[in-house]
Amino acid sequence: MKEVIMPKFGFTQEEGEILEWLVKEGDKVDQGDPLALVSTDKVSMEVEAPEAGIVAGLQYKQGQVVPVTKIIAYILKPGESLPSPVDTGTGSTQSIAAVKTVATQPEPVPAHTTETVPGLLTPVAARMVKDLGLDAAAIPGSGPGGRVTREDVEKFAAQAESTGKARATPAARRLAREKDLALENVRGSGPDGRVQAVDVQALAEKTALAAEKPVKTATPAPASGVRSIPFEGMRKAIAMNMAHSAQTIPSIQLEIDVDMEAALALHEQAKLRAGEKKVSLTALIVKAVAWALSHNPMLNAQLGENEIFLLPDINVGVAVAIENGLIVPVIHNADRKGILQLAGEINDVSARARQNKLRGSDLEGGTFTISNLGMFGIDRFTAIINPPQVAILAVSAAKKQFVANEMGHPVLHSLMNMRLSADHRVVDGAEAARFLSDLRNGIEHPAEMLL
Repeated sequence: MKEVIMPKFGFTQEEGEILEWLVKEGDKVDQGDPLALVSTDKVSMEVEAPEAGIVAGLQYKQGQVVPVTKIIAYILKPGESLPSPVDTGTGSTQSIAAVKTVATQPEPVPAHTTETVPGLLTPVAARMVKDLGLDAAAIPGSGPGGRVTREDVEKFAAQAESTGKARATPAARRLAREKDLALENVRGSGPDGRVQAVDVQALAEKTALAAEKPVKTATPAPASGVRSIPFEGMRKAIAMNMAHSAQTIPSIQLEIDVDMEAALALHEQAKLRAGEKKVSLTALIVKAVAWALSHNPMLNAQLGENEIFLLPDINVGVAVAIENGLIVPVIHNADRKGILQLAGEINDVSARARQNKLRGSDLEGGTFTISNLGMFGIDRFTAIINPPQVAILAVSAAKKQFVANEMGHPVLHSLMNMRLSADHRVVDGAEAARFLSDLRNGIEHPAEMLL
């Protein structure tokens, strides 16, 4: 038996909404088959089967919001059964897979009672009561012997919300209690306006700032004709993540101008080899970055509370602009792949990102990010580090400039500006400089990457 969990697609994600089940109880699936379409605050994507088997024990219905890492379904092998009992996410339980029924009579369930013995809760209900900050004694129980089930807690919480209590994630409720803030005053950015922890943190920071500064007069209404765009969803999630990065990571920026003549010649050869398949210059840059990271492991790391983790795999994220913001699909083990294979994977994930068809694995495990704005003609820019990574490379457009050749004569070459932003707590200036030096050497002399 294999558990299927709600995956964590992003660093700040707390929950996901099940938009659609793509399978039903009893369906046979292979490893990698799509099981459900899930929406986060950033993107919609498919949850895949972790192994081949039979789908059983679907835990949640379409439209329900599920905390990350919660079990949403099971994959069974022939002859296997579900754990007994299995909480189906709606308060009911089942003791065996859909392909095998129980012949015994169910235990009689007493009539609904308005009195609940304190402490008489199912384990799931007890966790929910604690996370939501509810009074267990006030919740009527409908389970055997008046036991409070998950469904009872959900109904009680829904009634509380309908009478004015804000919809919020457990993490948001805990943070609101810590910050002594009323959730009713927090505007939620999650599905159906659900309050996220980042929303509470934003209000807490705004409240603290207001306490330090004199109160300003009301802002006049905007002039007629001004168009308003809601600051929510993906746009707000990106803003919160980038603000956190800019405020908490002391970064260092170094830049180089790279002669692209040899790289452009190699790019032309790659396009001829690929035939009709598209080969972008980004693929060559990803290859060079991965090669440079293999020689500079401090740039391929993460900062823990009391230690630095040097990561064994080199997984390069490539920022892709989509309709409502920015997403960073990951090319895994980029240092072990050739330029044509990298080009194919970049084309694939970029297309699926724009079609909202990314899989969870496409966004997981990134160790370094490349942000390329060269196609927009940008000469140079600074990118903000994508935590928990410790560095990001900003790639600009290749521009024709005169440079001196070996004889000192001016020749016209294509130069590209590359600017590295690195977490100065982890990466020293000399280490960042060595990485950029290796990167330039790999691009200007591609044969070096084969030695």
